[in-house]
Amino acid sequence: MSSIVRIPQGDDTMKVELTVKEMMALAGIKFNNNHSVEVSAKKKLHEALDVHYQLEDKPLN
Repeated sequence: MSSIVRIPQGDDTMKVELTVKEMMALAGIKFNNNHSVEVSAKKKLHEALDVHYQLEDKPLN
């Protein structure tokens, strides 16, 4: 089963401010005993998407 996800303005750019540790965590570097770095980075990305696309509880088509 395949599905197509359409993202309006998907090639637009946006800026999100991350710490170096957050960027490293998203790149796959593991911080032993400090999972909160990755969680913080992902939260910032989700918040930026929510603000940019006003996604609050709207499904992606």
